[in-house]
Amino acid sequence: MLNLNDFFYFVQVVERGGFTAAGRTLGMPKSTLSYRMQQLESELGVRLLNRNSRHFRPTQAGEEFYKHALSMVRAAEEAEALVRHRVRVPSGVVRFTAAIGTAQFALREIVMNFMREHPLINLVEQVTSRPVDLLAENIDVAIRAHSGALPDSTLVRRTLATAPWILVAGSEALKKRGSPQTPQDLEQFPSLAVWRSNISTAWRLRAQSRAQGGASEVILPLTPRLISNDMSTLKRAAVQGMGIVALPAYICKTELRSGELT
Repeated sequence: MLNLNDFFYFVQVVERGGFTAAGRTLGMPKSTLSYRMQQLESELGVRLLNRNSRHFRPTQAGEEFYKHALSMVRAAEEAEALVRHRVRVPSGVVRFTAAIGTAQFALREIVMNFMREHPLINLVEQVTSRPVDLLAENIDVAIRAHSGALPDSTLVRRTLATAPWILVAGSEALKKRGSPQTPQDLEQFPSLAVWRSNISTAWRLRAQSRAQGGASEVILPLTPRLISNDMSTLKRAAVQGMGIVALPAYICKTELRSGELT
């Protein structure tokens, strides 16, 4: 295949009326440009330019070649302009996946704000908690919450946010029986728990600061009244006084603001 740069150089030579002017525009030595055109003619097996010390003009074959070369150069410029415009003004389709809890409680407002800020981007959301093969399923971004190390892969990973887990209970229930003051007090309250396969049901409580004193971590085994992998159900059970539950803070923000949960 011909060197596509030579199409561009040929167009410049014809439009500038010679090697000297074209070389000045391109920032190339006249001799280099002349050599490239000679190589182009040699590969095509036809003379494209008639030139001497006083006259310069394309041959009939050169004129035909110029028309096609010009269309290629313009197409390349349009392609470059299109991509650069997409960088300046994002547009197109973004396909992303998020786990059920993340999509319901963490992403709804973020997605709405993103759509307002980027009106030329269309979103395709796939809500699932199963592992997703991004390449096979044509997904651009996967948003996942995790507490341990992710397996090695060729994918690019970025931390979007740190989501602390907190203990919450129904405010009305706490008013009736009082609030726990120490980790050990929690043993006197009914508990609710998120289901996790192959992991013992327990709370690992960490002090928010050293000033609080005591052990930096306390592990409390649980006998939950309800174990579920549906955080919405666990949150509703806590609101109705069924027990204390550990949940990601972003899942509880609405009920904490309203005072239903403490």
